[in-house]
Amino acid sequence: MKDTKNIVAVVTGAGGTLCSEMAKSLAAMGIKVALIGRDINKLKVVEEEIISKGGIAISISTDVTDQNAVELAQEKILAQLGEVSILINGAGGNQSEAITTINQFDPKELEDPMPDFRGFFNLDMNRFFEVIKTNSMGSIIPSFVFGKVMAKNGGGSIINIASMSSFRALSRVGAYAFAKAGMVNFTQWLGAYLAPANVRVNAIAPGFFLNERSTKLLTTPEGGFTERGASIINLTPMKNFGKAPQLIGTMKYLLDDEASGFVTGVTISVDGGFLASAGI
Repeated sequence: MKDTKNIVAVVTGAGGTLCSEMAKSLAAMGIKVALIGRDINKLKVVEEEIISKGGIAISISTDVTDQNAVELAQEKILAQLGEVSILINGAGGNQSEAITTINQFDPKELEDPMPDFRGFFNLDMNRFFEVIKTNSMGSIIPSFVFGKVMAKNGGGSIINIASMSSFRALSRVGAYAFAKAGMVNFTQWLGAYLAPANVRVNAIAPGFFLNERSTKLLTTPEGGFTERGASIINLTPMKNFGKAPQLIGTMKYLLDDEASGFVTGVTISVDGGFLASAGI
């Protein structure tokens, strides 16, 4: 990636903690960046920071699960920045109505719904489906739209964002885990499929990184850990939560044709040793 001035990257979920850091790093390398997400205000904050440091970025509010919307975004990017050769699929997330409040079956979930109590059998299945859709089709559709451009031009790189739940069935987050497990398989499939087009497809699986939502779930106002947060730290050999800049080296490696030109279809965990530890 010696000459970056004519490279265009799309980052979905670019208003979030991790992908905003990736977008800013790409822009610092001289790459033109299209920021995609639902909340235009969050995107604009990232865009303004990039531009203030001499980078080039545009923000486009887009539903990445809507093919027509993504195709319209692609047309805007082509007109304003040029043809895309890098795609970071970071859009995703969860919804509280799709998350259980218990770790295993309780007969109470077969009774009438109760406030702040959710077992699998009284989850909202519509919310469950929305989480699956966002975390699966939200990466598949951008790969379909922008991957087609890369295939036509004979080269490019796609990075999907996987999760610790891609490898382990973490408690409470069945919908999210279902989709993220599928993302690892899709990365393998698409990497093999697009290899003849010289388009590499890989994934990064962040461990437990703090953002606005997870900070509330995993830490206390006093600076300690919640019960779930303490469990994660106990199972993470490096005894820390991740920080967004710690993903950047892996991203740069996967985008560098000299360093990783023979790498496709892999998922790299950046997790402080979480997956390496059996906890005993």
